[in-house]
Amino acid sequence: MGINVGETLMGLVTTSGIYQYLTNPLALIMVAIACVLLYLAIVKQFEPLLLLPIAFGMLLTNLLGSDIFHEELFAGGHANWALFGGAVLIDGKDFVDSVGYMVNAAGQILTSNNVVLGHFVNAVTIDDPTKLVPFADILAQFAANGNAASVILEDAFLKNGAVYTATGAMLATAGKTISAGLLDYLYLGVKLGIYPCLIFMGVGAGTDFGPLISNPKTLLLGAAAQLGIFMTFIFAYAVFGFSAAEAGAIGIIGGADGPTAIWLTGKLAPHLLGPIAVAAYSYMALVPIIQPFAIRLVTTKKERRIHMTYSPKNVSKTTKIVFPIVVTIIVGLISPASVALVGFLMFGNLIRECGVLPALSQTAQNELANLITLLLGITISFSMRADAFVRVDTLLIMGIGLIAFIFDTIGGVLFAKFMNLFLKTKINPMIGAAGISAFPMSSRVVQKLAMEEEKGNIILMHAVGANVSGQIASVIAGGLVIKLVSQYL
Repeated sequence: MGINVGETLMGLVTTSGIYQYLTNPLALIMVAIACVLLYLAIVKQFEPLLLLPIAFGMLLTNLLGSDIFHEELFAGGHANWALFGGAVLIDGKDFVDSVGYMVNAAGQILTSNNVVLGHFVNAVTIDDPTKLVPFADILAQFAANGNAASVILEDAFLKNGAVYTATGAMLATAGKTISAGLLDYLYLGVKLGIYPCLIFMGVGAGTDFGPLISNPKTLLLGAAAQLGIFMTFIFAYAVFGFSAAEAGAIGIIGGADGPTAIWLTGKLAPHLLGPIAVAAYSYMALVPIIQPFAIRLVTTKKERRIHMTYSPKNVSKTTKIVFPIVVTIIVGLISPASVALVGFLMFGNLIRECGVLPALSQTAQNELANLITLLLGITISFSMRADAFVRVDTLLIMGIGLIAFIFDTIGGVLFAKFMNLFLKTKINPMIGAAGISAFPMSSRVVQKLAMEEEKGNIILMHAVGANVSGQIASVIAGGLVIKLVSQYL
């Protein structure tokens, strides 16, 4: 059999990355963004431990035609285990033998000869992309046979980017199997919430809760600093028209807690994982810029100069051992959905404080934490494909997330000022700003600002107490958001 040189050359051209960029130029924008992030990580040193792998992973996933990651395995926002085992992507046998298919309760039907979409997109809402899967199966089968249904569906989905992203790949790959690779399996750590839990274990192993235990009042500041999460949740839901699940995921950006943001978004709005992860870690890196502005906005120079004496109480070893156990139990009673993250945080701290596992404690807070952070960074970037990321909603999420972060800072400061109305010994309201979860960056920023206002004003340990309480409070807030969304909205 002879070789058709023309067809061969045309095949090489159409499968090349250059040709695919011509058909999908938005991917070039993502490549440019990845390069900018690499510059910020390497040259400006903005959170390089996470920003560098995120940026490089974003570069990998937007090199068209590389086929290193198969988003079809995670269509609908969950892991499709059958596809990992080699099942046919779109079998369609359950559908092609029938003449008509019910689309929704209103009576819109879908057949091979007559496609009646009607209010199809309205019926299958963005609130639950998994509802799309059976309908995508049907139309994907028709697409494989050259049916115009796929064109109609694609046009409808393009008006709803998140929905299209969840199922679009299924249209072009009907009848195929997927050979899952290493990166696909690594991504399961994001989808199943494995990486955030392991990172929290490392954080717990490296955290001393002594300042919090010796000054329990700072726990209130950590709770108050989550105000922005719930305000933004309501704001995004009521004003901008995001679904309750999406609004909850966007609101958690305010806690300046990357692992919690990823964990909660994976549960509520997996299609927003990319922009929310970028927003959360970007604002964590910008804490030294954003927080001083927000603090000065709601405090006077006199308030920022308030001195606080630190007299550390003798916190016994027994108390430090009991503390993570008690906190885990209490959180389990208040916010069961938060137990996974808080449990791993407290388990890491228990390893640190028990004194019988020094080697494991060092491994958890160093080697393990660094390794998992690298894996988390490079894998979450696989959700940052151009068709899902280069959208107006991404900019909107970034903007709303910034508002959430500012209001979290302001909420902690205002509550500290409120506490001063009843305290004989006044506290510096700036320590309330450290109630966010960005540990220890936020407490260091507060201390630096205090020194700028008046040399010799040491409030670091008080800020640390609020900071570590913010780690616990942000996770509890995330669990409460899940409960609100799942049961009441």
